Amino acid sequence: FKYGFLGPAVDVPAPDVGTGEREMAWMKDQYQTLFGVNDINAPGCVTGKPITSGGIVGRTEATGRGVYYATREFVNHPKVMKAIGVETGIPNKTVVVQGYGNVGFYASRYFNRAGAKVTGICEYDGCIMN
Repeated sequence: FKYGFLGPAVDVPAPDVGTGEREMAWMKDQYQTLFGVNDINAPGCVTGKPITSGGIVGRTEATGRGVYYATREFVNHPKVMKAIGVETGIPNKTVVVQGYGNVGFYASRYFNRAGAKVTGICEYDGCIMN
């Protein structure tokens, strides 16, 4: 680690392709090795850690849930929906999801649970439509 390059309130890495909870826990452990285990802010140096390493319940699905909530608020705005000629609300809408990592998976799950019909999923190497 380069000192001052990452840390709480500086730059907080998150898991992405090829990394997950394990790697984030390793990074947190190394940060604590460098800066001390008594640093109260040390667990905040990375996100996406396992709960046993100071992670947060619900973090895995949080971004996908945010996509759902933002869309729900948009489609519940009567003036906007009237302007584009679509009824308000999520139920009975059709949804196509681009990307099927954590974000796409959980967004699809929440749309489906709210009554939308997921009719397609696209990834970098192809799409599936119904």
